[in-house]
Amino acid sequence: MKIFGKALLLAGIATQAAHASDFDAYNSPRGVFVMTNDAEQNEVVAYDRTPYGTLQGSHRYSTGGRGSGGTVDPLGSQGSLTLSQDGSFLFATNAGSGNLSVFRVFGSRLWLSDRVPSGGSEPNAVAQRGRLVYVLNTAGSSSVVGFRLADGKLTRIPDSLRFLSGNFVNSASLAFSPDGRFLVVTERSTNNIDVFKVLADGRLSAITVNASAGPGAFSVAFAPNGALLVSETGAGGPLSSAISSYNVDAVGNLLPVTISLPTLGAANCWNVVTPDGRFVYTSNAGTNSISGFEVGGHGALVPIGSTVVGTNPPGSANLDIAVSADGHFLYSLNAASGAVGVFAINSDGSLVSLGVRGGLPAAAGLNGIAAN
Repeated sequence: MKIFGKALLLAGIATQAAHASDFDAYNSPRGVFVMTNDAEQNEVVAYDRTPYGTLQGSHRYSTGGRGSGGTVDPLGSQGSLTLSQDGSFLFATNAGSGNLSVFRVFGSRLWLSDRVPSGGSEPNAVAQRGRLVYVLNTAGSSSVVGFRLADGKLTRIPDSLRFLSGNFVNSASLAFSPDGRFLVVTERSTNNIDVFKVLADGRLSAITVNASAGPGAFSVAFAPNGALLVSETGAGGPLSSAISSYNVDAVGNLLPVTISLPTLGAANCWNVVTPDGRFVYTSNAGTNSISGFEVGGHGALVPIGSTVVGTNPPGSANLDIAVSADGHFLYSLNAASGAVGVFAINSDGSLVSLGVRGGLPAAAGLNGIAAN
């Protein structure tokens, strides 16, 4: 029996290796990836991206964990599904089972290479820079926990657990600064923006808590020039959503540059920066729209055209958004309708709708989108 069991194990490893070698990273189409967040079996749905930006086919990959389930935006986060800087790995949070999955990326194909405990409760976002990976745990004692990435495997960094300003602060997003000196986290309940300095050994400094310049801080992203961009849901009035920008000083204090520039939409909770750093787009779930802004040299924001540059069909509830690695296309996760919105990005930052790709379960807990 022992010999037979060992033979089966070796056969299984050989089969996985054979499947991995079948992938051709150079000839495989680029992909757009969406996470189901299913409470019984979390999966990533991968689409082939054509040279024209449209989506074809679909392949499903189990994360080996469980999502939270729910209807529309149950995780309340940006970055639950995140591609590594070089596009080689995809990280997926499993909020229901409290772990983090790692996939190797071969164009639009995936291969599960690792799954580790997140070190906390209900992981809902992840950030990566170089060999460093930090996961955000939003429930209970809200925290961030660090890992080192090597050969597709994650190893927890000793003494890397850092708590946020309180328990159950509804933490929603985290991001590394381009120079790797800071990790920034948003707290929705407190309207705080937390800054940690990244130490030489990968651990984090003590927390520096900053009050958001505007109401409803939700998601954070850095532009390549170091400007920190924060989406704000606003104070709850019609079309009250906004976006603010900051610079980060040497000790982690935030210095506002543009304060609460209106998106002319509702429920702006997500944003994405183009790879060249010229533009930032926000996703306004309450009005099914996307707003666009130019990013100045010091982080000052200027609306593109009349601000709203793209519109999804009514009832879409577009959540997280992603831009392709070549900067030519933008994709929105339309969670209420079970679709992906597809847009081409013009040289002036305006968008052209290329339609939607449906077929996902509507109002079934979808969270997270990424594109290479």
